[in-house]
Amino acid sequence: MASTGMACLEVSCREARDNVQRGSSCSSLKEEFVKKLGRRTFIEKAGMGLAMGSAPLAAGAKGAVFAKEKNELPGKSRSRGPERQGVQHCVVEWEYASGKAYADPFNEVELDVVFTDPEGREQRVPAFWAGDEVWRVRYSPSSPGKHTYQTVSSDPSNPDLHGQTGVLVVSAYQGDNPLRKHGPVKIASDHRHFQHEDDTPFFWLGDTWWMALCNRLKWPDDFQPLVADRVGKGFTVVQIIAGLYPDMPAFDQRGANEAGFPWEKDYARINPRYFDMADLRIQYLTEHGLVPCIVACWGYFLPIMGAAKLKKHWRNIIARWGAYPVVWCLAGEGAMPYYLSTRKDEDAAAQKKGWTEVGKYVRQTDPFHRLITIHPTDYSRNQLEDVTILDFEMLQTGHSDRRAIPRTVNSVVDSLAATPRMPVIVAEVCYEGIMEASRQEVQRFMFWTCILNGTAGHTYGANGIWQVNTAEKPFGPSPHGHTWGDTPWDIAAKLPGSGQIGLGKNFLMKYPWWRFEPHPEWVEPHWNKDNYHQPFAAGIPGEVRFIFVPQFTFEAPTLKAIESGVDYQGMLFEPASGARYELGKIAPDSTGSWRPSVLPSFADWVIVLEKMG
Repeated sequence: MASTGMACLEVSCREARDNVQRGSSCSSLKEEFVKKLGRRTFIEKAGMGLAMGSAPLAAGAKGAVFAKEKNELPGKSRSRGPERQGVQHCVVEWEYASGKAYADPFNEVELDVVFTDPEGREQRVPAFWAGDEVWRVRYSPSSPGKHTYQTVSSDPSNPDLHGQTGVLVVSAYQGDNPLRKHGPVKIASDHRHFQHEDDTPFFWLGDTWWMALCNRLKWPDDFQPLVADRVGKGFTVVQIIAGLYPDMPAFDQRGANEAGFPWEKDYARINPRYFDMADLRIQYLTEHGLVPCIVACWGYFLPIMGAAKLKKHWRNIIARWGAYPVVWCLAGEGAMPYYLSTRKDEDAAAQKKGWTEVGKYVRQTDPFHRLITIHPTDYSRNQLEDVTILDFEMLQTGHSDRRAIPRTVNSVVDSLAATPRMPVIVAEVCYEGIMEASRQEVQRFMFWTCILNGTAGHTYGANGIWQVNTAEKPFGPSPHGHTWGDTPWDIAAKLPGSGQIGLGKNFLMKYPWWRFEPHPEWVEPHWNKDNYHQPFAAGIPGEVRFIFVPQFTFEAPTLKAIESGVDYQGMLFEPASGARYELGKIAPDSTGSWRPSVLPSFADWVIVLEKMG
């Protein structure tokens, strides 16, 4: 039996060749594909999507539909292989089926596909084991033109897996998905912000969906509406774990999806069906413009599984999802031992060393060079022995309502002052509603103070979503015996803080926010380590100033050091509602100072000065 099975995406692509050659969006190809299969069949087979990044065939094995199609097109020689069609920044996928049987294919064989782009640059893309004797490869071409490829197997004696060649003809993307139009996310040249491949600035507004690949968040009935809600509010990132979850022991039923667990119970091999179902979610996020920040597992799985198994876990993740516009997070709370560990100091040291080793492996293995970080107990820098593995730093600063404010502000300031210089994101702070506290006013405070102190964005979390509570099945206690709260995820999704920080992000997008720098001297009084509830200021000298006033005072703060040669117009922005109040041209005094006559209500406000003309 032999040769490579072709994904049905290629059948559809060949029939849609004229559209592809004219230049197409991934979504238009997908729509044609769905019409041909019918919606039910498409969902059931979800995954054999064409070059648009839809999910791979959930069956994934040799016996699946389309698996008997040959690697060659009619009239093409086997040695040369097929000519496939693709679209720039969209995932193209196909499979290789081995006629040779292996006792343990996951552990006995590795398959890579070496792609060469039109400029002659090579990428060695790992393929993933899809079950039985089937491996699949996913590739996202970064440029139009002719790409060639050749397979390299760890078993060079197998002609079905080794030495297969072909051509991929790639057309330009013409849709409006920002992750495909502008390309995946990278670090900006200032090492303070993110931007797309084409240098378009990218604002990180993250949401925390730690356990969203589990079956409590039903696919598609729950998952898709939550995506729509977050996209509508302006979120751009989802932080999500690849199945090895926190706050539960290994193989706890709360961590399963429709196909079970990500690994067999002895960690002998992965469960491809688990990842087939996870594919549907990850691909859906990217199709709707959300960047999955994929956390491989919680940090304490390293002493449980060992570095060798976690490298296999990571290879599978890279092979399945690296072609999508994702961000890698090596682990959650990387150096934190398991909750009930009796040797926490030893475990913490071993985890720090082990995640450094695994981080280097991810850096070496990922052909797409996706950004790498690690979710910390405090600072990402403290979770690894080699900080150069990181592209950006995550912070975790506590869940103690307003008592977490000093730690949050100080952590941001300290991280931005550290070397090497890199973007900073507060990736976990004060989930809204956690411990029946940290309500929307705290969410606004954390968002605005972090942004105006120089972070590259912000991650929000709602208690109830991260652990996927349902009304019928609350998550329940963690191993330490305590429960974080039982608010169902669909109720948590409606908590006002998510919409209010979305309003803040969308307001900032009207300005060159990526050029903002902190300027506490622009306002008096301003925050200090004795009072974190005084105003925060940032902006661009001579162009724009943002002053966040965290709490109402009868006397508005004084804006200072206003340039004498610049005419500014003023505005008040209400963070809770998004309302704006125009103040007209401001008139600073001879010292360059100006104070608004009054702030309209007892609330937090943002004062904006923008250069006129």
